[in-house]
Amino acid sequence: MASHATGDGNIPSRDANQKGLTRIMTVGGKYGTRNYTVKDLRDQKGVKTLTETVPFSIEEASAAEEAGIDTMKVRFDPKNPELAIAIRNAAPNTFMAFSCPLIAAATKDEAVRLGYKAMEIGADAVMTQWSPEFIEAATRAGIPVQGHAGLVPRRSTWTGGLKAVGKTIKEALWIYNQIKSFENAGAYAVEVEVIPENLLIEISKQTSLLTSSIGAGKGGDIQFLFADDILGNNGPPYVRHSKQYKNFFELKKKMQLERIDGFKQFINEVQSGAFPSKEHIISTPDGLIEEFLKKIK
Repeated sequence: MASHATGDGNIPSRDANQKGLTRIMTVGGKYGTRNYTVKDLRDQKGVKTLTETVPFSIEEASAAEEAGIDTMKVRFDPKNPELAIAIRNAAPNTFMAFSCPLIAAATKDEAVRLGYKAMEIGADAVMTQWSPEFIEAATRAGIPVQGHAGLVPRRSTWTGGLKAVGKTIKEALWIYNQIKSFENAGAYAVEVEVIPENLLIEISKQTSLLTSSIGAGKGGDIQFLFADDILGNNGPPYVRHSKQYKNFFELKKKMQLERIDGFKQFINEVQSGAFPSKEHIISTPDGLIEEFLKKIK
């Protein structure tokens, strides 16, 4: 095994170390280099606040890696995994947890198989809304799992809809016990969504899991925002916990107007005869057309 000198990106061991990367082998059996392993991430608890995002395109994934985002979550469709694979390839050195759809696994065996499929195509971990029983089955199979607590949108009917959770003692204890159940099931991290900041501060102290905060303030070990929010891909209204650092929405509107104008100019020039002009066409040598007409008569 030690004879393998390079990873998927052909980065020799010495160069990988100089770039701050670690040589790894995925659960799927592929060599590669990463900015973090699960152990590295857990070693950062209480030391450094990490950053996390969800890119939705290869351009966003590449930009996030170039900027230095610590970890990414990636939407994983087991029936159409092409985008997840493309994003993995666009950011080959960044730790990624593939987000497995809740309803894609109905049994513990299916959860393990789904996790293995994600790991086979390049995931370093899986992010799930699974029950502790499913998480335990996956972690026993060697799959690193990030759970989901607090406001879990697909389970929000149980907590009263798409709104903050944890503002009563009953809800606060429920969130804490849920996170501890994930910890006992072997998870390495948990996304905590839309709960009070001071509650997450205290919960983070009481669990060995890395807590990834989205809408839960500064209490998490990781700060998580979607790329759509960071880049301002969509117009208002915006959810309160998001922040737009760029305004791609307006840029995209301007680009669409430019597209429309480009098509209009093309149509107008075709109709007026201005296109194609001399520089866009090919001419025959003198006499060729006359000879051609004689031949076909």
